[in-house]
Amino acid sequence: MLPILRRALFLGATLVLPAVYAVPVLAADAMPDSRFVGYAQQVDDFEIASGQLALAKSSSEAIRGFATRMIADHTTAAQVLAKARSEAGVSFAPDPNAAPHTAAILQRLNQLQGPEFDAAYSNAQLAVLTEAEQQYAANSADQSSSSGSASTGVMMRFAKGELPRMQAHLELAKGLAGAH
Repeated sequence: MLPILRRALFLGATLVLPAVYAVPVLAADAMPDSRFVGYAQQVDDFEIASGQLALAKSSSEAIRGFATRMIADHTTAAQVLAKARSEAGVSFAPDPNAAPHTAAILQRLNQLQGPEFDAAYSNAQLAVLTEAEQQYAANSADQSSSSGSASTGVMMRFAKGELPRMQAHLELAKGLAGAH
């Protein structure tokens, strides 16, 4: 009886998790530089922390390979961001409303093991990277005709430079979520 109950709970959680991590596909507006810097740093921090969790908790080679790449790429991206932020003279302004709810996602991932972790990790990656790709695209667009509050200059070049990597990560996350 217990294995049947456990399987039912697992299947129920697997069906619910995509909805929890679902991201509405809406066009993102460009953020002012200080908010974008905070957003980008939160995404980098999330990718590194969730990747470390995946290396500790998952036995799936696909998950572990993806996590290893995310740790390496987002460590590099964080270094490039710090340089661009310094060059632009923009302070780090974390905004809990700007980034996906990464702290809650990390807390949830930390509570899971095995296949439940793999499914939740895959879905979280898809959700966070979908939103990040949209935000990087919005901040890489020329905003010269707007009110001037959007990303410009150095930070716009940073977003443009990182956008292809973000798009590649999103494609990998789609494959990962489809496999788990």
